[in-house]
Amino acid sequence: MRASRLLSLLLLLQTRGRLTASEIAEELEVSVRTVYRDVEALSAAGVPVYADRGPLGGYRLLDGYRTRLNGLTAAEASSLFLAGLPGPAAELGLADLAAAAELKLLAALPPEPRSQAARMRERFHFDVPGWYRSADDAPFLMDIAEAVWEDRVVRFRYRRWGPAEVERMVHPYGLILKGGSWYLAAACAGSVRTYRVGRIMSAEVLDKRFERPEGFDLVEFWRQFAADFASRMYTAQAVIRLVPDRRELLAYTLGADVTEKALADAVTEADGWLRLTIPIESVRHATWQLLRLGGSVEVLEPPELRALMADTVSQLTRMYGVTGPGAASGS
Repeated sequence: MRASRLLSLLLLLQTRGRLTASEIAEELEVSVRTVYRDVEALSAAGVPVYADRGPLGGYRLLDGYRTRLNGLTAAEASSLFLAGLPGPAAELGLADLAAAAELKLLAALPPEPRSQAARMRERFHFDVPGWYRSADDAPFLMDIAEAVWEDRVVRFRYRRWGPAEVERMVHPYGLILKGGSWYLAAACAGSVRTYRVGRIMSAEVLDKRFERPEGFDLVEFWRQFAADFASRMYTAQAVIRLVPDRRELLAYTLGADVTEKALADAVTEADGWLRLTIPIESVRHATWQLLRLGGSVEVLEPPELRALMADTVSQLTRMYGVTGPGAASGS
C-alpha cells in the first residue's frame, strides 16, 4: 500500500511540478504528516525531491528528473477507454483504476503533449444522459460487468415492458452505454439479445464459465441492433399538415432525423401549410406526440389516427368546459 502511494506521489510531482504538502495530502487522501514521511522516504531512496520555502513554496523534483516507473497494470489499461467518462467508470467500479491510469499517462508524456492533455480535460466534458432525464438506476451493474469480464454465466430476474417479470440464464458478451442507460448484450436460448440493466431485479453470477464466440464484434452487433430497432419501432405512416414555423417543434417531438427526412419530401400547399408523411409507432403513440403541437398540425391519414385526435380534443373540450374561442371562466 505504501509503495503504491510513494509511486503516486512521485508521479504527481513529475506531472504537476511544485505542490504543497496540503495539496499532495488532498490528492492522495492522506494526512499532511504522512506526506512529510513519504517525501523523506523518497529522498532516502535517491529521488531528488526538494522543498522550496516561503508562501509560494512546496515540494518539487530536480529540474529534468523523470522516473521511468510509469508502466500501466492490465486493469488500468483496460479502463483507459473510459478515462474521459468518470461517471460510467465509477458505475463499473473502475474510477480508481482510470484515475491511476490517467496519472501515469500524464507522467509519461513530454511537457508539450502533457500540457495539451491538460487543456483537453479543461475544455471538454462528457455528460452522457439526455436532457430532462437522469441515468438509469442499475444496482446490479457491477455484478454484470464482472460476469462480462470473466465470461461467467449469470442468472437474473428481469422486468419486461409492463408488469411481467421473467427469469433468464445468459452468457453476457458485453455492456453498452446509450443515453445514460446501460444495456447488456447476452446469449440466451441460442440467440444474442439485449437487456436494459436498469430492469434487472436480481442477479447471481455463477461459477460456471462459458466460451465466448470467436469474432463476436460488440460494436457491430449494437450498430445492427440499433438499425433493426428503428425499423421495428415505426410500424406505419401518417400524413399531416403542419404550420411552417413549427418545424423545430416537430423535430423536438419526433426527433431531428425523422423530421429532416419527412421535410425533405414535404409539399407546400396553397395556404402555406406543409403536407408531409411521417413514420409512427402506433396510432395511440402518434396521438400523444401530435397533440403536443396543438392547432399547428392537422392529421389527414390514417382515418383511425384522425378520429382518435378528434375524440381526444372533444374530451378535453368537455373537461375544461370550453365552448368557443372567447370562452373564459367567470365571463
